[in-house]
Amino acid sequence: MTAAAPSRFTEDEYIERERRSETKHEFLRGRISEQGGSIIAMAGASPRHNAIAANLIIALGGALRGGPCSVLTGDQRVHVEGTGLYTYPDVTVVCDRPRFHPKYPDTLLNPKLVIEVLSDSTEAYDRGAKFAHYRNIPSVEEYVLVSQAERRIEHYRRLETGQWLLTELNDEGAVPLPALGCELRLADVYEGVDRFDPRLEGEREGPPASA
Repeated sequence: MTAAAPSRFTEDEYIERERRSETKHEFLRGRISEQGGSIIAMAGASPRHNAIAANLIIALGGALRGGPCSVLTGDQRVHVEGTGLYTYPDVTVVCDRPRFHPKYPDTLLNPKLVIEVLSDSTEAYDRGAKFAHYRNIPSVEEYVLVSQAERRIEHYRRLETGQWLLTELNDEGAVPLPALGCELRLADVYEGVDRFDPRLEGEREGPPASA
């Protein structure tokens, strides 16, 4: 008989497992369950998701080059000190001096911008509970959601009142990112992405060969 998996993990156990794992996981308060705190596997993303994330990194990297901000990929772990969540945003931007976890120096604490590329399995979480976690990071001034299903970007900006202002872009144009002093063009985000549309798979394969 195999030993039953522990129902809870400490932060140290999670970090140790994560550093040895080939799969990224989220962690919240150590409980393994569908509700509340859990270790949640971050499954491999689709080619379309990856293409959008790559475009975001290229666009932001070019716009921010030479300035005080840096763009980090989806491999960067972020910790929300206010709620305990450890997670991996699809794209993270940190400005000025990065601050890292005192025990886990590969874990970022102070992102300024967080971007998530939406998918069917994560959209509700990214819009709801995960956004609530990110709002507990004082340094986060902007949150961006990028759709895979259509050309649409949703931009949330923290106001001085503590409220969040939503700007939605679903046509040609650009979303201003005032916290970074640049903008994000919709055309750049979706450049070349349509070639990864699964609905075109049959067309790419072409007609069957004649007998």
